[in-house]
Amino acid sequence: MVSIYTTFMPKSNYRTRKIYLDYASGALKIAANPGAIHSLGVAEKDKLNKARARIARLIGARPDEIIFTSGATEANNLAILGLPRGHVVTTNIEHASVMETAKHQAAVTYVPVQPNGIIDPKKVRNALRPNTVLVSVIYANNEIGTIQPIKEIAKEIRHYNKMYPYPTSPYRRGRIKGGIIFHTDAVQATNYLELNVEKLGVDLMTFNAAKIYGHHGIGVLYKKRNVRLSSLFFGGNQEFGLRPGTENVAAAQNLARTLKQADKIKKQEVKRLTKLRDYFINKLEHSQIFKNTRMILNGDKERRLPNNVNITIPGIPGDLLVIELSAQGVMVGSKSACKEGEAGASQVIKAINPLAQDTDGSVRFSLGRETTKADIDRTLQTLFQILKKLKIWYN
Repeated sequence: MVSIYTTFMPKSNYRTRKIYLDYASGALKIAANPGAIHSLGVAEKDKLNKARARIARLIGARPDEIIFTSGATEANNLAILGLPRGHVVTTNIEHASVMETAKHQAAVTYVPVQPNGIIDPKKVRNALRPNTVLVSVIYANNEIGTIQPIKEIAKEIRHYNKMYPYPTSPYRRGRIKGGIIFHTDAVQATNYLELNVEKLGVDLMTFNAAKIYGHHGIGVLYKKRNVRLSSLFFGGNQEFGLRPGTENVAAAQNLARTLKQADKIKKQEVKRLTKLRDYFINKLEHSQIFKNTRMILNGDKERRLPNNVNITIPGIPGDLLVIELSAQGVMVGSKSACKEGEAGASQVIKAINPLAQDTDGSVRFSLGRETTKADIDRTLQTLFQILKKLKIWYN
């Protein structure tokens, strides 16, 4: 009698081929669902956990303190709205995902930065209240590149928590040992600055893959173990119950790889880009056009990201310069990408220069791994030609 198995399938294939009948949880062409308990699902879960562990090591955290999200915007929302309703302290130059989200808490104080784009830690300390649940300060600004004194702000918060260890407000009681929680949006800082969460003194930190040459659609919220957050969504218990939905394993692995690569070349890239940035700024400031157009370099000249140059030319909209430069093959930005196309000067420029008019747009030149000195020279030449064509001259 002939076996049915030998009739329709070779024995070797029958014994080794996996038959996938779990298409309802995920199409196998992409990947198995990491939540499934069969061998393929377990394998995907293992990949996810390894990516989580690698990321944790790179920022000095524990694996269970890494929460995967769809990006930094979602991570910032979770950091702010995942806390109970209370008072939030932040700055007036935050990314929109912090600036706008904070408005949905019980109360918010926007501490103004100094004209150089740097926040004074003492002003943050003075803004704290008995019902303050969170301080959120961007690590490095996404438009003008200024680097905030995160470690100093953390010290001010720790001092306040020691002075008032037993808050009477129900907002803070039991949320974290010691009181107020400190969050930083580290998206722009990831390539260039210190990321060790213990050294920084932060309880929550967000970053994503897109800014470190990785995939779009994947981000991380670092959450210190003793911080309690509530999920913003309902569904499964993925990501320790904070982010329901099938995990994007491939993107998580990509984030881990790109973060490791960024960490590996960080020192040399900071050195290289700082030289290019300073060359760019020096050429600008010593040009006759800089003086004639009353051009302004936005943000502190030293305490800024090594890849950032942001300028304002009074009387000329930033969007116009972006379009003119683009037509000549030079791609730049005028403000945060999520705010591009909106009329008027950005809220960051108005924050450091209250007298700025809507016609005083800014242009952000942000350098990267492929940027060369020749690129800088061509950009400057193109910029000067455009300004001459537009006849933006002031005597």
